Amino acid sequence: MSTLKRELVILILQFLEEHKFKDAIHTLERESGYFFNMKYFEEKVIAGEWDEVEKYLSGFIKVEDNRYSKKIFFEIRKQKYLEALDRNDKDKAVEILVNDLKVFSTSHEELYKEVTQLLALENFRENKQLAKYGDTVSARRALLVELKKLLEGNPLSCEKLVFPNFEATRLQTLINQSLNLQHMLCKNPRPIPEIKSLLTDHSCSPPNEARASTSVTSPVVAVAEPSTYAPLGVHGMQSFPYNPTGLAWLVDASRPSFFSPVPYSVIAASAPPVLVPQNQVSGLQHPRTLSNALGMIENESTDHEQLLKRKRLRSKQSVDKVTDPAPARQASWSLDDLPKFVAFTIHQGSDVTSMDFHPSHQTLLAVGCINGEISLWEVGKRERLLTEPFKIWDMAACSGFSKAKIVNESSISVNRVAWSPDGNLIGIAFKEHLVHLHAYQGSNDLRPHIEIDAHVGGVNDIAFSYPEKELWVVTCGDDKLIKVWDLDGNKLFSLEGHETPVYSVCPHQKNNIQYIFSTSIDGKIKGWLYDNMGSRVNYDAPGQLCTRMLYSSDGSRLFSCGTSKDGDSFLVEWNDDEGKIKRMFSGFRKNTTGVVQFDTAKDHFLAVGDDRKIKFWDMDDTNILTSTDADGGLPSLPGLRFNKEGNFLVVTTEDNGLKVLVNANGLRALWAMEARSYEASRIPLEMKSGVEPMSGGIEKPRILEDASDKTKPWELTEIVDPTQCRIVTIPDNSDTASKVTSLLYTNSGVAILAILSNGVQKLWKWSQSEQNPSGKATAGIIPQLWQPETGLLMTNDVPDNSEDAVPCIALSKNDSCVISACGGKVSLFDMPTFKVLTTFMSPPPASTFLAFHPRDNNITAIGMEDSVIHIYNVNGNEVKTKLKGHKKCITSLAFSTSHNILVSSDADAQIFFWNTDNWEKIKSFGLQKKPAGKALRGATRVQFHSDEVRLLIWHETVLAVFDVNKMGLIRQWIPQEVLSAPISSAAYSCNSQLVYATFTDGNIGVFDADSLKIRCRIAPSAYIAPVLSNTQTIHPLVVTTHPQEANQLAVGLTDGSIKVIEPSETEKKWGLPVPVPVGIGTAATSTANASEQLQR
Repeated sequence: MSTLKRELVILILQFLEEHKFKDAIHTLERESGYFFNMKYFEEKVIAGEWDEVEKYLSGFIKVEDNRYSKKIFFEIRKQKYLEALDRNDKDKAVEILVNDLKVFSTSHEELYKEVTQLLALENFRENKQLAKYGDTVSARRALLVELKKLLEGNPLSCEKLVFPNFEATRLQTLINQSLNLQHMLCKNPRPIPEIKSLLTDHSCSPPNEARASTSVTSPVVAVAEPSTYAPLGVHGMQSFPYNPTGLAWLVDASRPSFFSPVPYSVIAASAPPVLVPQNQVSGLQHPRTLSNALGMIENESTDHEQLLKRKRLRSKQSVDKVTDPAPARQASWSLDDLPKFVAFTIHQGSDVTSMDFHPSHQTLLAVGCINGEISLWEVGKRERLLTEPFKIWDMAACSGFSKAKIVNESSISVNRVAWSPDGNLIGIAFKEHLVHLHAYQGSNDLRPHIEIDAHVGGVNDIAFSYPEKELWVVTCGDDKLIKVWDLDGNKLFSLEGHETPVYSVCPHQKNNIQYIFSTSIDGKIKGWLYDNMGSRVNYDAPGQLCTRMLYSSDGSRLFSCGTSKDGDSFLVEWNDDEGKIKRMFSGFRKNTTGVVQFDTAKDHFLAVGDDRKIKFWDMDDTNILTSTDADGGLPSLPGLRFNKEGNFLVVTTEDNGLKVLVNANGLRALWAMEARSYEASRIPLEMKSGVEPMSGGIEKPRILEDASDKTKPWELTEIVDPTQCRIVTIPDNSDTASKVTSLLYTNSGVAILAILSNGVQKLWKWSQSEQNPSGKATAGIIPQLWQPETGLLMTNDVPDNSEDAVPCIALSKNDSCVISACGGKVSLFDMPTFKVLTTFMSPPPASTFLAFHPRDNNITAIGMEDSVIHIYNVNGNEVKTKLKGHKKCITSLAFSTSHNILVSSDADAQIFFWNTDNWEKIKSFGLQKKPAGKALRGATRVQFHSDEVRLLIWHETVLAVFDVNKMGLIRQWIPQEVLSAPISSAAYSCNSQLVYATFTDGNIGVFDADSLKIRCRIAPSAYIAPVLSNTQTIHPLVVTTHPQEANQLAVGLTDGSIKVIEPSETEKKWGLPVPVPVGIGTAATSTANASEQLQR
């Protein structure tokens, strides 16, 4: 079915829901296969209606589709089989075994035999793998969690789980628009139209017939215009005046939210009059017919086209040289197509000077750096595939002058990196003389192809072209020349004519003519053919500036962008046939130092890095469209690059990194890549009970907090009053004798779990409501203390002498179980029922920190008070290995799956790195405080950045960021000024763009994660009520952050209370991004110097 038909089905589903046609809804969902209703599916699974469950699933997936689908059907049929055995209904169990489970016997013969053998047992729980099977309800709930994970990971269903977001009663609105347009085209339009049927086109009866009467008045509702243009009224068209006080025909102004009940009136009974002056209607001599009553118009009238043209050209052009207006074309894009949301940050390690995406592999990025190294990044996986340092491949072939220059340079910067059009070669232009061509063989296989001593001085640009049906290389340099090379390094042409160094080249083909545009630093633009006959085109760039030229991706439009010596930047579109400027774009900062960089995307957008922002333009509008600061941390003139599809935008940062910005399509691509990566990394799917093949889960990348366009000068934001933020106090937890010692959000973000000093664990949940439709944790609603129907508490084994016990807790990825301890045995709890599934590791020694392995919930790392780390297999009830090396008790553990390492810290500020493949020690060092280099003592904690390259380390006297790739400290921050008290806790935000730190004087600091610059201070007066006694100062003991909301945190205080804190509704984020000059940072510590402090 086409996209339009799919959307029509979605509209019908909305209509059916609004009018409570429940059976029809689910039948259409299943038969169309467009939307998987998870709520309905959950109801049927919990109710055990297995036939309806499989029937509904069959509309979306089949058993034989893939491993995910097979696993889904197996788990459902296995549950049905176990329930029959639990009822002692052996006949039904045999029927299920023969009719339903038999299909899995061919691919999993041993498994089928094992399932068959359950028939011989009096109670199937005698099977070791099913010993933990609870009652039917809890088993169905556990199954539901597993099925959700599988549906989200299944490529056939993952994109059908979310209903599109659009206004309510949309189908009725479209019908109203169609009827109004039909009425405008009537030959004899009446002031009061008669709507008798939707099955035929509307037409008013002749004037001599009786007219219907009503006192209601309303304007015409016209066909909706493309979303790009601002509406002129309530669905109003400029050509037809109407009474502005009227209401849109049958369109309720207060539209309810999606799938909420909507009162519906019969159109024929409530049709209001249409206020179109007779003289206006009489001008419509030739009424047209619509190809579709829902507004799917194939051919628009000339009048309508002219209207769109007028609106598109309503802003006055700022350049007198405009030779022709923009083409009047249907806008097929919106602001949402712009990649404005920061998905994550990757750390390159050196200043990035150039970037280019692979022409067909949309997430493969080549990066060139100031130190001469080049890297390949698989952006979708946040994985650096390889890094190649600069080196001369053939010193003997270099000229003497080149050798001398290169020897005297400490590093040779990359000026330009570019992929060939077929993606088989990468060209690198260096600051001095050289060009390297690398052959790309796929994955991390990059091989030297040819080294060319290309120019005297710097090689400023490199590009590829296809004249004579051969791939050639075009370069330009400081020697004022453009040169053309074949792939063997033979010079074919040397183009002379520029009087200053050539800054950029732009090869292109038009009307079967191959040519090259070049620009020099004095603003001269020249056009060349592939010969030695000199330039054919000569004209000046505006402002006589250093500029770069680019064609739109379809090759039809030419743009240039650059900066003059006076610091004025220009972005223009050219008529490349006449050498004249078509339009000049506005919106640049004045007095820029350096040259702005730009790129084009999807034949619609232009983007420029300027004033620490990314600025966007519509190609047809000279005024700036929008901008983003990408959550801060950008240099004054950030570099940027779109991929070919325009759904990824990579920008450079001040601290040698890259930010990856995405739109909705880019986000879906990331999810798909993570799903494929996860699938590829797994062993063949095992369908045995007791094993959790999906326990690692596919974690979708989280969208960062909304970018802001605030431009006021930066200053530290001080939150000192409760009115400046939103706060909720968790109820039923004010017993000061039982302090909150560990606190965390559930991975779903709907609840907070705390362990108290008395070993009791409590869970508070937010419920879905009209005020909180998502059901996620929020500071706007008080959560409820949650307990299962059994009334059980999650209570740990606590020894009699527990004053020195260290409560610790960890939650599985799928929120199905929690592991905890408080000086006694380690307990594993079932989250839905609070039942103790098992206990192990009796003291002494006692456990002091717990961490689930991110890929296998059966493997747990347990830090002990005797400094040993136990790697424990819960399923096998055995210690796999012991990690020894620390001298003091373990204070924290953190896994990295991308590096296959475990990081541990202890009470003596020692940090250890362990290889999780063989559990061997990789490295260790003692944390030191700069600049004196004094070794620290005391408890230290660690947490990985989302890129798993950087590691946050905190001690009461220091915050530090560590580079795991280079095993070196990047920077640190020491308590000072308004935040001078000891640090009590710290944590990354969910997107790793912020660090929250709490202090023993009650202050909370919000830091930029990359620079460790303080961004906002939340004073204790903002969230702690005044105490009128001389008791000890109340302050946070622990901080945790919401898994999806970057600006939400929760703190556990010394008085036993828990506070959830968010910015105010107006601000939405904590302070402004901190401007940091390039290369400067008060807390910065060079990796090289820090590496010297590392100790084995």
